[in-house]
Amino acid sequence: MLRVAILWSIVVLSAACASPTAAPPPASGTTQTVSEWDQVLEAAKREGKVVVAGPAGADRKDALTQDFESRYGITVEYAGIPIRELLPRVHAERGSNQYLWDIYIGGTGTDLAEAVPTIFDPLEPALIRPEVKDLKQWRGDAYEFFDEGRRLMVMTPFQRGIIFVNPSLASPDDFKSYRDLLDPKWRGKIVSDDPRTAGPGQATFTYFYMHPELGPDFIRALGRQELSLLRDYGQEVDAVGQGRYPVLIGTSDAIVEQRMKQGVPIAIVDPRQLREGSDLSPAAGNVAIFNRAPNPNAAKVYVNWLLSKEGQTPFIQATGYISSRLDVTTEYALPWRVPIPGAVKTYTMQAFETIPALNALLEEVFGR
Repeated sequence: MLRVAILWSIVVLSAACASPTAAPPPASGTTQTVSEWDQVLEAAKREGKVVVAGPAGADRKDALTQDFESRYGITVEYAGIPIRELLPRVHAERGSNQYLWDIYIGGTGTDLAEAVPTIFDPLEPALIRPEVKDLKQWRGDAYEFFDEGRRLMVMTPFQRGIIFVNPSLASPDDFKSYRDLLDPKWRGKIVSDDPRTAGPGQATFTYFYMHPELGPDFIRALGRQELSLLRDYGQEVDAVGQGRYPVLIGTSDAIVEQRMKQGVPIAIVDPRQLREGSDLSPAAGNVAIFNRAPNPNAAKVYVNWLLSKEGQTPFIQATGYISSRLDVTTEYALPWRVPIPGAVKTYTMQAFETIPALNALLEEVFGR
């Protein structure tokens, strides 16, 4: 009995001294990230809504509201409003100590460039979901921001259409370079969105100004072609579709695509056939979180959804843009919209810094 007792004591002591098998540690950051996301989501549901200023259009509104509301049960109060109208409104509201907006989705511009540091928060601290933070999912293995403060994020850079024709009056094959616009046969027969005001016309002439093979002399030569300048995208497209002009430059290619689907006789010259290509633009594909947002947690949930594959897909489907996310399909966009490495970007701060010199040149060429 004594030997049995001694042997049993040894077994018990050995078991007590043995090191337990350690559980595998959680993947780096997983526990913290899930916990943070759950806390933010719970707080967001208590807030109950997120207020979004986004691009106009029922298709864009649906893409930016319905799936999110269905997934999270958080209401999206959505206003389709262009930046030229939104900024004065925000400044007036803040003058009365009202902070009413959570999320901005839209374009860029010289006015916005000045306002970005004062109305938006740095975006990266709000990014929580692992698939959003995984830079390998993004073009160039990096986020792209409009500003040095990394407040306004570029979601959808794509090649822009610049030359448009009425196929019964001009062939897309007539254009292999923008210099083909200088052919005397087009004098008095080109309509353009007015480059002296913010919009695609200004972006187009910014591109001409910045391109090393075009530049100011090309703009002067183009001015001698007696362009007709308009300030309404619909009127510009209709002028070509109705046969009053054979060639249009610098309008909203999104409006052109809409008209094409409606059977209007207008075609986009494929930028890939042009020697100089075309410029990159995100159009209304930029996102930011307003500082002092009234629903800060809902804003975080929304931006993490929007920057995921789940959120980008309906937005891309509605707009025909190209997402910066590599895991989002390009099937909803025309093939020529896929970004070309090294293409001129007309939406950057560097591009906006050229605007004063460009405006002086445009006044010289077209008058005030």
